[in-house]
This record gives sequence, C-alpha cells and structure tokens, in this order.
Amino acid sequence: MSRKKVLVLGSNFAGLTAAIAVKHELHGDVDVSVLSASRRFLFNPSLIWLPFGKRRASEITFPVEPTFERYGIDFTESAATQIDPVAKKVTAANGDVRDYDYLVVATGYRNRMDVVPGLTPENKAYTITTLEDAGLAGRGWREFLDDPGPIVVGATQSAGCFGAAYEYLFNIAYQVKKAGLRDRVKISFVTSEPFLGHFGIGGLPAGEQLLTMFLKKSGIEAYHNRSVESIEHERLTLTDGTRLDFKYAMIVPPFLGQEVNKTAPGLANDAGYVEVRDTYQSKTYDDVYGIGIAAHVNAPWVTPTPVGVPKTGFPTEQMAHTAARNISSQVLGLDPTELSPFAEMPAFCVMDAGNNGVMILGNKMLGPDKGLMIPGPQSHALKLAFERYFLWKARRGYVQLP
Repeated sequence: MSRKKVLVLGSNFAGLTAAIAVKHELHGDVDVSVLSASRRFLFNPSLIWLPFGKRRASEITFPVEPTFERYGIDFTESAATQIDPVAKKVTAANGDVRDYDYLVVATGYRNRMDVVPGLTPENKAYTITTLEDAGLAGRGWREFLDDPGPIVVGATQSAGCFGAAYEYLFNIAYQVKKAGLRDRVKISFVTSEPFLGHFGIGGLPAGEQLLTMFLKKSGIEAYHNRSVESIEHERLTLTDGTRLDFKYAMIVPPFLGQEVNKTAPGLANDAGYVEVRDTYQSKTYDDVYGIGIAAHVNAPWVTPTPVGVPKTGFPTEQMAHTAARNISSQVLGLDPTELSPFAEMPAFCVMDAGNNGVMILGNKMLGPDKGLMIPGPQSHALKLAFERYFLWKARRGYVQLP
C-alpha cells in the first residue's frame, strides 16, 4: 500500500505545528508537504513592539524550510489558489497541482481594511496585524515623535484581536511617558467590546475593574461598545457622532479567511473561514481539516456592537494537534474521535504593557466563569521569556513541547 499524502496549506503557528505533529503521530510513515505563501515563520505576538524599535523583523521571524527539512517534510513557497475536494487536488499560484489524501487548511487571516473607510497610513491611521503593517506603523510613530499630538488606539466593530489593541495601548502610553510627552498627549481607546476586558471571550472576573484602573492610571479615556464610522486625515468619527482628533492612530480591524478557502463548495463561509466540527474536520469533507484562524468559531452570545472571537497561538496549537491525531487515526483505518471544542479550551494569555503586564487565565476560552488576571512587572518578563522560548521551539520543530 502506498504511503498516504498529507498536504498542509500554511506554515505559521497552525501549519508548522500540524505538519510536524502528523509526522510524529505516524512515526514518519506518511508523506507530508507544505504549501505556503510565506517562507518565513512570524511570531505575531511581538508585532506590538516592532513600531517602537524594540524588535526588528529578523528577530521575530525565521525561514521555515530548514525546519521542515529536518523532519522530511517537503516545502514549497507558493500560495494555494484553488481547492478541489472531489478530485483531492490543490492548485498553487506557481502552477503546481498537488494531490492529497488529507488536507489541512491553515491559511491564517487577511485584514478587512474596508470595515472603516479611511483606515490608511495616508490618514495617519495604522494597524499592526501584519509585518508590513507594523513597519508602516513604526514609520508613522517616528513621524509622530517629531510632531506629537493626540493618539487614538482601538479595535473596530467585528474585530477579534482585542489583546493586541490593549497591549499596543499600554505600550504606547509607556512610550509617551518615556519620551516625556505624557502631559502633552491625550490618549483615547475605542473598542467594540460591550465592556472593557470582554476580549471577545466574554470577560473574566474583575477584568473590567482591573482594566478600568489601568486606563485611569495611564490617563486614557475609553469609549466602549462603539463602532467606528470613518477616518479622515487626523480625525476618527464614531457612529454616535463622537469625533476624536489625532496625530497618530493604531486600529485593529476584523480578520477574514483567505479567498482560496471559498473555492471549494461548502468548505468555507462568506468570510472565508472553514466550517469545522470539534474534530477540526470540515463539516462537508471528512478528509479536509481547518485549524487556527482559518477555522470558524461560533460565539455563544450576541453583543450590541459586533465583536469577533480571538484565535490565539495557544488554541491554534491545540487545534493543530487534534487534527494531527485524527488524521493519524484515519490513516490507520480508525475513526477520528479526538475532540477539542474551542469553547472549552483553557484561556491563557500574557498581555504586555511596556514595563508591566497582566497574565490572563480562564477555565475556558468562551464565557469563562472562573479565571484570574494577575498584573505586575513579572508578566512583562514572562512575555519576553515566552517569545524566546517559542521561537526556539518552533525553529527546531519541537511541537510536542508545551
């Protein structure tokens, strides 16, 4: 019998973990290949530091091909453009056509920049959710220091990456103070969350009070449960008519799944996210999996202003391992019985705040009823240590480590 073929689309948190984990699960007795638009792994959590010159791109990325070679995994740098789940083939931008027995869609996200008209660097409104965007935000920050004024940081309606917005907010407050501008610069925070500290997961006990205290201590004015209507040059307008002038703005937009996911009938929803079961199999195709940000997650609530669900590194790794175990079972002729409901995964995050921070622990990802938010400088130190550890782990392909 010929060896089974597993094709992974994507090479960041989800894709790298899944590709190597499948090899481990089947003790190497499987052919795994990776097709990805990028040849470099990016540690996204560190993008909050790049605009302030605290990180360079070379410090938070590494080439993935040597990592995959170490485990006998074929890597090709090319974006997938067409998925044919009936023929079990994927077409790439370079013209390659790859066949597979099992497909893992780990294609990540793209920014939905049109959610707010005028969200562009030309209007001094930046985002930090990609390496290129963070670089532009850094250029804007350097220009701001030459001509300081009000700052707006926020997350738009339907955004889900609230952690990055809060981290950037507190880092920018720290940088403003460090530059001796605290008395000259007003900082405003705009969020679609129904209350501060909702985070798109439902909030944590005492979270709202803790974040309100943080904002007050830093002199930051908050606008929650708000939608952003438009951005003009140095002015942001909310749908309730509130206008906030700024010299620098960083706004986190919603994410979308990649367009290629919509080329297979019944695979993805209108946003490009793969509809999955708790096994992370597609709801339509038993031999196709969706993991990481590419997987659709239903929120168990409706908020007055739409909010998304954060799919961070920790749950992404859990999805990847679950998919790998289930693929292994299928290759061995068994039913895929490994379940890992997203909502029931533990919530874990370290939120940086310049020289301070908050450790966030919840008993489950969505609607946690038990949890802690532990503030203090030790959280900043932990974030730095985790960055180094994770990049070391990922570069070497040690995906079995926590």
